[in-house]
Amino acid sequence: MTPGQPPMPAALLQALAAQLEGRSRQELRSRAQALSSGYRLHATTAATIRDESDALSYALTRMPATYAAVAHVLSRLAEARPDFVPVSIADVGCGLGAATYAAQAIWPSLDRAILLDQSAVFLKLAQELAQEISASLVSQAQFLNRDFVAFAPDVQAELVVVSYALTEAPEGALIEIADRLWASMGAEIFVIVEPGTSRDYARLMRVRAHLLQHGARILAPCPHESACPLIEDWCHFTTRLPRSKEHLFLKDARVPYEDEKFSYLILGRRPADQSFTARLIAPPQIGKTGVYARLCTTGGIEETFTARRDKALYKEMRRKEWGDPLVAHSKETE
Repeated sequence: MTPGQPPMPAALLQALAAQLEGRSRQELRSRAQALSSGYRLHATTAATIRDESDALSYALTRMPATYAAVAHVLSRLAEARPDFVPVSIADVGCGLGAATYAAQAIWPSLDRAILLDQSAVFLKLAQELAQEISASLVSQAQFLNRDFVAFAPDVQAELVVVSYALTEAPEGALIEIADRLWASMGAEIFVIVEPGTSRDYARLMRVRAHLLQHGARILAPCPHESACPLIEDWCHFTTRLPRSKEHLFLKDARVPYEDEKFSYLILGRRPADQSFTARLIAPPQIGKTGVYARLCTTGGIEETFTARRDKALYKEMRRKEWGDPLVAHSKETE
C-alpha cells in the first residue's frame, strides 16, 4: 500500500473554492494542461505562471501534491529530531505556501513565517488565500518578492524549506545556490524536496556531497553520510493523495487519487540522535512465506527476507511502508 498524507487544511481548501467563483472551468482546464506540458519540458515558473489563472490552475492541480510531499518529508524530520520545535520558517521558492501550511500542521509552535518567491503572480494569490484564513501562520506571514537564484535571501529562520524550487536552478549554478542558502540563512534545519526523477535525484546528490563537505549533517533519508550506494537507480519515495472533483476535471483524470513521487534531503547543524540503521527504499513485498524488503543501510544496499516463522520481526516488517526507517536485520533466505 502506498503511504498517504492528510489533505490540505480545510480552511485552505475553502479559500481555494472561493477563488473559483465566477471562473471559467474550461479556461482553467486549458491552463492546467499547458502547465502539465510545461513541467514535462522542465519549463520555469516564469515561463508557465503568467497570470492569476495560471496560478489558480496550479493551486488546484499541483499544490495538493506539493503539500503532500512536503508534509511527508517534514514528518520524517519530526521523527528524526523530536526535540526540534521551531518557531520560525523560511519557505524559499514558496509558490503558494504549501510548505508553510504543511509545517504549521506538524509544529503549532511556529509563529513566524517568511515566504519568498520570484513570482509576483504566485505571491499575490498566496496572500489572497492567506487573507481568507483566520488564525493561520500564513495569514500573518511576511511575503517577499525575491530571486533566491541570483541573490542570497536577507532573512534567517530556524527551519528553511526549499520545495520543488531547486529543480529550476541552472545546472552550473546549482551548487552555488544551495551553498548560499545553507550558509546565509542560519537554519538549524535545511530541507530540500525535489521531483522524484533520476535527473533531480542526481542534482540532489551533488548538493548533498557539497554540503557534507561544508559541515552539514544528514538527518534523513540516508542512514549514513557515505556516497550513495545506488547504481543505475535513484532514491525516491511516493505519497498518495485524493483528487478533488476540480482536479479530476482540470487534469481530465479518471483515477480518484494521485501518487506523487519525490526525492528529499534533510540536513542539520548537528547529527540526529538516530537509532535507525536502514531505510526502506522500495515498497516491501509481502508473500505467503514472508516479507521481502530492499534497504539502504549503513553498509550499503541490502535485499532482505523476513520469514513468517520469525513472528515478532515479521509482524514489524508487515507494518513497514516505503520510506520507513528501521534497525537493519540480517539477510535471511528461505
